[in-house]
Amino acid sequence: MPPNKHVRRLDSIQSRKAQPDVQEVLVVNPAEAPSKKPRNKTSVAAGEAPAGRAPASAAIGKLKVGQANKRSFTICSDMFAPMPYDVGARDNRSVMDVALFRLSKRDIRANSVIRYDLPNGYVQVSSSLCGMASIWDYDIVLMAISHLNEAMNRYRAGKGEKPGQIFCSRIDEILSFCKKNVGGSQKDKLIEALERLSTTHIRIERTRNVGGLLKTLTEGENLITSFSVVSHSKTKAVESIRIRIADWMFDEITKGHKPDVLTVHKDYFSISQGVGRFIYRLACRTAGKRMALWGFHTLYEHSGSAGTLKEFSRLLRKVIQTQCVPEYSVAEEEGKEGPMLRIVHHSQREQWNAL
Repeated sequence: MPPNKHVRRLDSIQSRKAQPDVQEVLVVNPAEAPSKKPRNKTSVAAGEAPAGRAPASAAIGKLKVGQANKRSFTICSDMFAPMPYDVGARDNRSVMDVALFRLSKRDIRANSVIRYDLPNGYVQVSSSLCGMASIWDYDIVLMAISHLNEAMNRYRAGKGEKPGQIFCSRIDEILSFCKKNVGGSQKDKLIEALERLSTTHIRIERTRNVGGLLKTLTEGENLITSFSVVSHSKTKAVESIRIRIADWMFDEITKGHKPDVLTVHKDYFSISQGVGRFIYRLACRTAGKRMALWGFHTLYEHSGSAGTLKEFSRLLRKVIQTQCVPEYSVAEEEGKEGPMLRIVHHSQREQWNAL
């Protein structure tokens, strides 16, 4: 080898060794997601097009992991990312009247079962050694459902591609959506939450009228099907997560012409009490824009609480005292079979106060 080529080769090797140990990944602007997966792994700079093609609508480029405000994952046809604008929280209406998770922060409910008997069947929640998913863990599912619903609205309106079943997001987007502060322990908390969500199993059995005949359908699936976490190899900082939305949640939003979802108020994420969050979800499901009346004992049964009715009633009265339920006023009333909780939407408050 000629000396000049040998020197250039040594210089090239030394320059590569001097570069920081970072990971290169494809990034995509979620507002301009490609309609098809690229045929190869060659990165395309934003605004440029591969040779022989017209400029693509997607802005794709190389990114070093850890670079701010960029996506650290490759977008594929079976994935979707958060919208580049604020999206209101949504949840499946059909599961808002029972707790598919624990309401306590301290009692992890490992290897336990909660069963809710309903007029037309039952709902059973079971956990693993990791513990049962909490109502705060479920915020991640709420985010995925909310952005999936928004993506489907755009798709139905002819403004975007049909979203896949895998939700990809940066950790700062998740913390922002869930109104949580960025801290050093957020990575461990996030992974633990994903483990609980992926191992908390929901079994639903309902009897329905199908073509004039009564049919009993039993289905079972975890709150999320699977997850993966991308972290920086040096700093261990979480860059992004991927979760596969459960089939029954995904089908509810993508297969129907008008999915049965309800809006969740932004202040929901600021409710510190698990019972308060449960009451808000129940209010959205049963009171809507009007009023609902529930017995304390029935609420206790629907909450899946592992404590006593007396302890649950104490926490419920604390919710009444603090009035921490967004959009609703709550009050205790005496009923024939014990105390009752009256839930009134703020738009109907004056009407009910006049009675």
